[in-house]
Parts: sequence; structure tokens; C-alpha cells
Amino acid sequence: MSDTAARPAPGPLDRWRAAVSDPDADPVLDRSRLRFAAMMVAVGVAHFVAPRFFERIVPRWFPWPRQAVVWSGVAEIASGVLVAVPSTRRIGGYLATATIVAVYPANIQMAVDATQGRDVGVPAWAAWRRLPMQFPMIRQAWRFTR
Repeated sequence: MSDTAARPAPGPLDRWRAAVSDPDADPVLDRSRLRFAAMMVAVGVAHFVAPRFFERIVPRWFPWPRQAVVWSGVAEIASGVLVAVPSTRRIGGYLATATIVAVYPANIQMAVDATQGRDVGVPAWAAWRRLPMQFPMIRQAWRFTR
């Protein structure tokens, strides 16, 4: 019996792993890329599961909070999917970087509102703590453009 006859045909999970793994990448960096991609997709999906949470942190000067939430959710999902696939990782990195920078004003609005006693779903200290944490995320997204 030959080796090929003993192996089962690749299943959907095997095909998915082959599509998202980068054989040329350092395994640690490859897992980091996939974790980042999963985080972006999860946060993007959250925009559709709990849109009111995101709508109330859209800066008040922005005239279309619902559309901002929808489009930022779409951009986060798209950037996550693009980062997950090695052949589109770079464009995904650019999109993720732009998206994280674009939604930064919402993080500022959340911190200001929490400080003023408005219900934003997190305590004021946590909202302010989020602000500097965005910069490592931007740096990580930018790394995927290289």
C-alpha cells in the first residue's frame, strides 16, 4: 500500500489551513497575524451584533453614526480577512491601519463621555486606558504591510 492511498482526501479545514498559513513566515509571526486577523473580524462582527454600543461612541460632530458603525464594521471584517490570507496580507495591513486610525476619535469620545458620567459601557478609567493601547495595534497592523 502506498502513502498516497493511505491518506484521506483533504477536508475543508485542511484547505482553510493551507489558504491562511504562510510557509515562508516565522511560525510565531504567522500565528500573530492570524490572531490579529481574528480580532479584527470579531470586533467588526460586534458592530452588527451590538450596534448601539458603537453608535453612542461615535463623535457627536459626525452626522451619520449608524453609517459610521456599519462601514467601520465592514472595514474591520474586510481587513481581518485580508490580513488572514498571505497573498492579501499587505493590503489588509493598510486597511487595518487606516481603520484603527479612523475610529480613534470614537475612542476619545468614549473616554470624554465616561469622564462626564455618560454611560458608555465601561468605566472612565478603562476608556482612558484604551487610548494608548490603540498605538500598538496601529503598529501591528502597519507591520503587515511589510
